[in-house]
Amino acid sequence: MTAQAATPVRQMDIEAARRRRARMAEEQRLNKMTRVLVTPEGAQLHLKLATAAERAGAFAMDVAIQWAIVIATLLGLGFAASSMGFENANIAFAFWLVFYFFVRNFYYIFFEIGRKAATPGKRALGLRVASRDGGRLTANAVLARNFTREGEVGLPIQFLLMGGDQLGAWMALFGLLWSGVFLFFPVFNKDKMRVGDLIAGTWVIKAPKVKLMGDIAEVVVTAPRSNMFAFTPQQADAYGIHELHVLEDVLRNSTGEIKSQVAERIRTKIGWTAQPGETDIAFLEAYYAALRRRLEQRMLMGDRKTDKFDVRR
Repeated sequence: MTAQAATPVRQMDIEAARRRRARMAEEQRLNKMTRVLVTPEGAQLHLKLATAAERAGAFAMDVAIQWAIVIATLLGLGFAASSMGFENANIAFAFWLVFYFFVRNFYYIFFEIGRKAATPGKRALGLRVASRDGGRLTANAVLARNFTREGEVGLPIQFLLMGGDQLGAWMALFGLLWSGVFLFFPVFNKDKMRVGDLIAGTWVIKAPKVKLMGDIAEVVVTAPRSNMFAFTPQQADAYGIHELHVLEDVLRNSTGEIKSQVAERIRTKIGWTAQPGETDIAFLEAYYAALRRRLEQRMLMGDRKTDKFDVRR
């Protein structure tokens, strides 16, 4: 092979090696942000943590929404007070201060305590809050992670606005540095947690896709109701929406060993005796279909069962 012919081949090899290194570096970066979570049902889930940039972006969106709400409210109250007389201006402003307090302190709690466990900013970037122990996200955890936000964000802003004499300036600088430890805490820990997350036992993760995979959806719609898997309403009522999503992830992503463990747990939970010729995957697919049909029937009647702990009838 001549030198002229060898040169393009060598360049192609170098380019291929560069692409491989780039791909390996990206895979390593993604693996660093992936955590394995074992749920109470025994399912092993792989969760992707939100990056510090994603969390900052979601926070910026939420702050913009909060300020849009409070400014629009202030303008509306100001217009109403001016039309009713100057003496009502102080009352309107006092009402706005109370409203601002509630928006500032309970905006995040209101959205994160809901079913989606995410503020509008987090939802826009595909993020949500999750419990690090694999259980359901409790109200106590949501309150804990958000009541620390004032110390993480509010205090640094207040210290920045402090003025006055030289002593006041030094106090402001010290307070700003102290608060900066909390403010930049997510940047310097591998799980990108705020101090509030550390206290509450939570993560901010990439929200799992709600849309069903085609093969699983087909199981629900077209799978015949075999006599081998004739589940009673009581057996289908053993779990709720949360467990349905967990079971979907087990069917899509888990190993055969995990599927076997989950199938055994469900059989024990609902009092099911394995039939001759019954496989774990067939049992899980059949129970997934029965559980989803049962949940849809209940929702048509206005009865929403969130998880296995929800015993409402």
